[in-house]
Amino acid sequence: MSLHEIRERINVGIHPYRERVLSSLKALNVLVSLSAFASLIAYYGYPLESDIARSLIGVIKLSFGFYVVHFFVKWLFDYHPLQFLRKNSFEAILMGILILEGVSDLFTGKVFLGRALDPLGIESVEDWTVWLVQAYFLVIVVMEISERARTLPRFRFHPATLFIFSFLFLILAGTGLLMLPEMTTNGHGMGFFDALFTSTSATCVTGLMIEDAETFFSHKGHVVLMVMIKLGGLNIIAFGSLLSLLARFGVGIRQHDVIEDFVNRGSILGSRGTLGRVILWSIAIELVGALALFLFWPGGLFESTGDRMFNSLFLSISAFNNAGISLFSGGLADLRVANAWLVHWTVTLLVFFGALGMVAIFDLFSRDSLRERMKNPWRQIGFPTKIALYFSLAFVGLGALAYLLLECGPGGTIENMSWTGRVTTAFFQSATRTSGFNTVDIGAIGTPMLFLLTVLMFIGASSSSTGGGIKTSTFAVVFADLIGTIRGLQHPHLFRRTIGKTLRSRAWGILMFFLLFNLVGTFALTLSEPHLLTANRGFLNLLFEQVSALGTVGLSTGITADISPVGRGILIASMIIGRVGTLTVAFAFTRSVVSRNYKYPQGHTMVG
Repeated sequence: MSLHEIRERINVGIHPYRERVLSSLKALNVLVSLSAFASLIAYYGYPLESDIARSLIGVIKLSFGFYVVHFFVKWLFDYHPLQFLRKNSFEAILMGILILEGVSDLFTGKVFLGRALDPLGIESVEDWTVWLVQAYFLVIVVMEISERARTLPRFRFHPATLFIFSFLFLILAGTGLLMLPEMTTNGHGMGFFDALFTSTSATCVTGLMIEDAETFFSHKGHVVLMVMIKLGGLNIIAFGSLLSLLARFGVGIRQHDVIEDFVNRGSILGSRGTLGRVILWSIAIELVGALALFLFWPGGLFESTGDRMFNSLFLSISAFNNAGISLFSGGLADLRVANAWLVHWTVTLLVFFGALGMVAIFDLFSRDSLRERMKNPWRQIGFPTKIALYFSLAFVGLGALAYLLLECGPGGTIENMSWTGRVTTAFFQSATRTSGFNTVDIGAIGTPMLFLLTVLMFIGASSSSTGGGIKTSTFAVVFADLIGTIRGLQHPHLFRRTIGKTLRSRAWGILMFFLLFNLVGTFALTLSEPHLLTANRGFLNLLFEQVSALGTVGLSTGITADISPVGRGILIASMIIGRVGTLTVAFAFTRSVVSRNYKYPQGHTMVG
């Protein structure tokens, strides 16, 4: 009897039980994953007695055993075992690692990966492995639940609604984690309101902090901050990329094809579909940035290789996601790294590409795009990419030139630097206007440059990026419309492309939306923070803080810790509105509108 015939007999024998067993395991998978994740939170979040700690570790180990059994049963019940392994190669490799680690732990008392990396001075690798594996399976569970929910009409949400609720969920989850005792060096955790502010800042990749990230948070707290930045940034990139795709392909029936491609889930980490590309490309860029930082750190800065690696990864993720949070008390102006020019340039590039947007990055650097342009030299980069690239470069150049001219003189922040330091700092502060990193004391910057930085923060980054503001695309369309009005053009254009009426209306709507909320937010801050108005440049400092919050930038003149609880509530609202508001407004404009075949008589009035 051949192997194929044996397999066929097995399939016939187990077929009656297939659906029942797989359904039961799916339901059990939800309970196991949630229990394991809760055990992880309790184990790492609280100081525990040894008996309780061992019990929690036992739950986590049992969950790993269940995952292996679940995978084996799914493979056994599949009609094409080899195709199943190829289709689920990542999970198969993960199961192999879990089996290897389980055998190693059973016979040696320590996981294999931990023993292999101990000579490099990399600590807590078991902790990282456990968290990553459990997070992976928790995502699988969430996807299974959402897949079931899609069959029920009452669970069908508008994508903008899902985007908002996903951010609120991340913020509340991060708040709960930061309140755990083990997340802070004092062993008490953060208070609810402070944790809410910090979680909102990290998840919305803003970077405004009321506590010193280096000294206040423990290593576990730093990990939580990094994960929140990554998840928040990925959420922004994913939804922003979806918006850009919808804008490119139009609306209506074609929306469904674009969305289907975007959320293609043949594999959670598969390269099919735009979402998979977004995940893989963002991780790849962050790893390259972390490697560069690892090489460029000044010697003797960290106690171990593990610390050097973690700080490199944290800063790379924070920079590419435009979060602006670093693990140095004074930011990158800290004396330990103030003159590390290669580190500054690496962060500048990471922030620039993070603010450029994934759609533009795909157009510029993806294999298909490069091959297409090499094959057809007459082909150019896309219209959205031109706007993102050229306007971003223009704003970086303008900001750097202005910084050199305004801050190089007596009393300027770069007066005593070498020309290498002056040029590096000028480009750094101009490029990182979207991220909140600083290599100088922002509070010491002169009023003219501080006002210009406020304007640059207001404009912000490009579409489908992690940066905030009205976006370079909005500015470009408004600018083209203004030039067209001045020149008396009936059809404004940019880069030899006509700007349609709908696009112009959308851009003006986002601009007015941003202006209105900045005015309201600043007015509210003047009411809640009268003690700050009496200080030098008090109003400008409040305006700067508000624009930074609504633009999800994170730059501050140093007043964040002095703002009252009411003022922090205003900033929390600004960060959330700034992060989800402009994107959801833009998405609302992409929805199909039922045409009504009537119009009112035209009105005429004097304008100006």
